[in-house]
Amino acid sequence: MLVALQRFDLRVPQSRSLKAKRHVIAPLTAAIRQRFPVSVAEVDHQDLWQRAAIGVAAVGADQHHLRRVMHEVEKLVERWDGVEVIDDELQILWPES
Repeated sequence: MLVALQRFDLRVPQSRSLKAKRHVIAPLTAAIRQRFPVSVAEVDHQDLWQRAAIGVAAVGADQHHLRRVMHEVEKLVERWDGVEVIDDELQILWPES
């Protein structure tokens, strides 16, 4: 079993309130969930208007498949209107039995 974890640090430049940020981040996380077999959540910067961090996780048996899925997720996040990717980090973990 392999676990892929990817964190996206995002900037939401047009946001002027937490509610405005939610109107950008909530549809993004919903779109990721709908299009890919992954789990996703906002994981940091919940109290900042123009910053967000989302975490995406996937479990599988094949490293190449997991990397492809996470690459497609990354492309979706980068194209999403209203956010700028500041940083992203992908980790593939092999949990011990």
